[in-house]
Amino acid sequence: MSFTPAAAENLRRALATVVAVPVTPLHADGNPDWDTYAALTGRLIDGGITVITPNGNTGEFYALSPAEARQAAETAARASRERGQGTELLAGVGHDIASAVEAAGHARDQGIAMIMIHQPVHPYVSREGWIDYHAAIAGAVPDLGVVLYIRNERITGADIAALADRAPNVIAVKYGLRDASAFAAVAADAGIDRFTWLAGAAELAAPSYWASGAHGFTSGLANVDPALPLAMLAALSGNDYGEAMKIWEKARRFEELRAAGANADNVSVVKEALAQLGLCRPDVRPPSRLLPPAIKQEIKQILTSWGRA
Repeated sequence: MSFTPAAAENLRRALATVVAVPVTPLHADGNPDWDTYAALTGRLIDGGITVITPNGNTGEFYALSPAEARQAAETAARASRERGQGTELLAGVGHDIASAVEAAGHARDQGIAMIMIHQPVHPYVSREGWIDYHAAIAGAVPDLGVVLYIRNERITGADIAALADRAPNVIAVKYGLRDASAFAAVAADAGIDRFTWLAGAAELAAPSYWASGAHGFTSGLANVDPALPLAMLAALSGNDYGEAMKIWEKARRFEELRAAGANADNVSVVKEALAQLGLCRPDVRPPSRLLPPAIKQEIKQILTSWGRA
């Protein structure tokens, strides 16, 4: 892809939607189940999802080997091509700079047009170093759109703007903190119209972030019921906040279970719901856990209330 201003704008527009993050199903022996991964990705596409993030956090990115992460990108790309519906993929990359650049190049080889750079996993992150880290990765793949994933409250709007001055292929920001007022300030200082802004804390953050300029949001819940986040997107797009908040309430308990204990069960809740629907095993890799019976029962009740059980 030639990364022209028109191409950048097309990708920014494409990102203003529900960005689904698929799980990575596992076999009983703990190895990834790629056939089920492809089926679940296809299910998202068939359900109306138009942007998918292989190797996102809900996909257990940090528990995958480099080879498994490459396979996830390849499987998602193949599933998208087979559907032929113009779905955009946003491949997660991260770890050290060299590994992130290698993964970005691999994603490009699969026909993927965008990467999401995970937050640096390092005990010592300076704001200047954060800019240098992202600039190095983005600069190595100038033909790809780059989405920042921010989970560090110390990163300011000025930092994001300074990074984009160095890396013009930075087109969007996934803001993963649950603080609407902080998000509003960061987005305003970085430039509301300069990027597509995504509510990275999913459905529970989407309505409040929408009012401050985040016209897209990420979703792990979409694995279970893609219609629910798409209905919220439609309500927000139509400025029907009453309807959006009805959907917010419908999603609330499921998302609260995922967020409990500093997101300890974020993936486990989604996989348990999929297991109850007969779509994949509930298995996760440490440091995630299988859920206790009481939470499994509550998930069953939620699915019943959604008409999904």
